[in-house]
Amino acid sequence: MEQYFSATQKMEQEVMFPSLLRGVFPQQQDGAAPDANGHTDLYERYQLLKAIKPMVEKGLASVNDQNPTSTDADTSLDEGVDNNLEERLSHHVNGLQQVLTDLTKNTKALTRRYSEILEQINLGDDQSSS
Repeated sequence: MEQYFSATQKMEQEVMFPSLLRGVFPQQQDGAAPDANGHTDLYERYQLLKAIKPMVEKGLASVNDQNPTSTDADTSLDEGVDNNLEERLSHHVNGLQQVLTDLTKNTKALTRRYSEILEQINLGDDQSSS
C-alpha cells in the first residue's frame, strides 16, 4: 500500500502539465505496439489514476455504509452461511494486493513516460536555440 501511495505522490508532483500526455499511448514491453483493446491514452490513464487515489485512501468506509445492519450480519452467522471467512478474506486481500501492485506499476510507468516527454521537449528546445 505504501508503494502505491509513494508512486501516486511522485506522479502528482512530477506531472505538472498532464495535457502533454494527450495522444501518447502506453508502450508495451519489448517495443511492441500498444494493445489494440486499450485505446486509452496516458492522459486518460492519468485522470483515472488520480480519480482512484481518493477511493483507495478512504478505503471501504463508504462501502461499509451500504452493508446490512449488524443484526442482519448476526442472523447470517447464526444460520451458518459464512463457514469459510478466513479463506474468503485471504482471497480478497490477495486480490487487493494485486490491484495495488498493478496500480503502482501503471503510476510509475506513466510518471516515467512523462519524464521522457519532458526530456524530448528540452532536447528540442536546446537544438532550436543553437
